[in-house]
Amino acid sequence: MHALHSGPRAAAHAGVKFGRRRPKRWATFALRPQATVSAQANTIETAELRVGMFVHLDLGWMSHPFARSSFRIADAGQIATIRSLGLARVRWSPEKSDGPAAAPVPLADNKPAPQRDTRPGTLAAPSPAPEHDARCDALAAQRAAVELCQQQYAEAATGWRQAVEQTRTDPQGAGQRLGALSRALVDKMIGAREVSIRVLAETAGDRANHALNVGVVSLLLGKLCGLAETDLHDLGVGALSHDLGKLELPQRVHRVDPDFSSADRALYREHVAHGVTQGRRMGLAPGALLVIAQHHELCDGSGFPLGLDANRMSQAARVVALVNRYDGLCHPRQQARSMTPHEALSQLFAQGQRQYDATLLTSFVRMMGVYPPGSVVQLTDDRFALVDSVNSSRPLKPSVLVFDPRAAPDAPVPLDLESEPTLGIRRSLPSAQLPRAAQEVLMPPARVSWFFEVADTGGRAPADDESPGRGETRH
Repeated sequence: MHALHSGPRAAAHAGVKFGRRRPKRWATFALRPQATVSAQANTIETAELRVGMFVHLDLGWMSHPFARSSFRIADAGQIATIRSLGLARVRWSPEKSDGPAAAPVPLADNKPAPQRDTRPGTLAAPSPAPEHDARCDALAAQRAAVELCQQQYAEAATGWRQAVEQTRTDPQGAGQRLGALSRALVDKMIGAREVSIRVLAETAGDRANHALNVGVVSLLLGKLCGLAETDLHDLGVGALSHDLGKLELPQRVHRVDPDFSSADRALYREHVAHGVTQGRRMGLAPGALLVIAQHHELCDGSGFPLGLDANRMSQAARVVALVNRYDGLCHPRQQARSMTPHEALSQLFAQGQRQYDATLLTSFVRMMGVYPPGSVVQLTDDRFALVDSVNSSRPLKPSVLVFDPRAAPDAPVPLDLESEPTLGIRRSLPSAQLPRAAQEVLMPPARVSWFFEVADTGGRAPADDESPGRGETRH
């Protein structure tokens, strides 16, 4: 699957959060004596689930509506949802559960704790600096978040590939599979108080990358703009299938190239009509078909195939047209022509005011930030950094991972620029312009995939120790 930096150095990823964080509120429970629990496997019948239990759903992430496959039950509604999944029993962790019946955390072994040598003349081992501990904890949390997000991305990509493979032999089934994928993504997003855009390193040449990039970012933008749930679902299906018409074209014209001949350019444009035909075979809804038909139209009427203006485009199509162009600027056919996320966003904002919906463009910039997650930047004190997260209210003051060879030569230093009034960003630059030492520590990916992380769902706050369940798909 995609390359993931999960070694001792920081992972090449970032997140931009929008939504309101609320304080954690946990209910407690008391197990009834007759609760049927398997001590050996730590499983429990779904009929005996209680608020406060920490459970593990041995299902793929896309097969249930929760943000994660392992979580603490917060309310009766979550219990009802778990029971509706058709599971007779679920795994649970008594030591992570709330309430008087929760089991204590077992010790790893019975070895006594090592004693400090207090004899005269003996030097005690130096304790790590608090700053070092905090930095290590922050980097470990980032790596864990990226790994979980990567697993979820891989599962979504597998679902997309399976749908594409099914289009020729069973188009109706392929349409249902894409619909299920869109529904799962929408369900994860709409139930969340806080969503983070995450940037993951990708491998070139995978068709799922572009489809998921456009699908996920379009859904996040549609959610931010207040689209209704049904419209979001159609937006997701249309975005995920917007390029399926290219399956009918020669490989050489699957990606637009400025050096195309007029014949190749005309052939490339045929993928829109092929996509609409394929979408009809798949039984897609009218809203999704409009996205496929109009994802290359532009608000000033200069797009193709019909030269429609903004008044004749659906809102979902205007969203996908913008996001599709953004991903195309970051990942063109010739990698030498690729732009950084910041450069792509700047070009869209400077040159796309007439071609794209102005309101959507403003919302897109606010969502992604002036320096989008994954951007390589140089600070005003000349240090290099990788943008980690964006504060939408202070888009010029993101959180970054800084390469500081004096303080931490082997790991980046997390830094929130909002708390540094005299420090800012001087410029964005391509990762190839980073000094070798900075590249080895920051490890910016050459190509990226955009996915999302849900902080919580279903009206609950996340537990600090939530982790992917054993049944989550791994690739």
